[in-house]
Amino acid sequence: MASDRKDKQSNSIPIRFFDDDEERSASATQPQSSDFQEALTDEIEISEVDNAAKPKVDDSRLGGPELAELVASRAELKRLETALAEAQEGVARRQADFDNYRKRIERERAEAYNRVVAEATRKLLPVLDNLNRALDAERSIETSESPEFRHFLHGVELIGKQLNEVLESFGVQPIPAVGERFDPHIHEAVVTEPSDEHEPDTVIAELARGYRIGDRLLRPAMVKVSARRDNE
Repeated sequence: MASDRKDKQSNSIPIRFFDDDEERSASATQPQSSDFQEALTDEIEISEVDNAAKPKVDDSRLGGPELAELVASRAELKRLETALAEAQEGVARRQADFDNYRKRIERERAEAYNRVVAEATRKLLPVLDNLNRALDAERSIETSESPEFRHFLHGVELIGKQLNEVLESFGVQPIPAVGERFDPHIHEAVVTEPSDEHEPDTVIAELARGYRIGDRLLRPAMVKVSARRDNE
């Protein structure tokens, strides 16, 4: 029985009793619950106002995969712009090369054409010269008034006209001579003759017609040129 009482005494909770003075002093040292709640509420409201006044910053835009992707996109755009500029420059350069090639081919083709025509025309020029001489000689004959002769002369004139038209179709042009000032580039002075009617170095007669095709001289015109008299 004695041991049972000891166990009960050891397991019992001690209870302290305060008198009125101690209870008032204890209550005076602790803040009232309502005042504490109001103070805590005011502090929370002030904190919320401060947080609302601060600007919000999106941290996701300052770094991370979005920023890396933006930088990569700008770098790729710059690379594509550079590649496009280089491609456009290459196309312009190739276009210029092609234009130069086309112009060179056209020039060489025209030169080859004119060269072939010039060679063929040179072989025809003596024939044309003889035909013109025959016509000049026949026109100078005034004693023959027969219709047959005039008909023959007309036929020869038609042949000469057709031959000249063929040469003109190839671009062959006669060189102006009589009345022109002597030009050593297109005229060949065969005879010089003092003259009072013409200025010196004037072509006064054409002995053989000259021809050219474009800027190419086929044959200079053989001419008679006026000269100044010795007593002047």
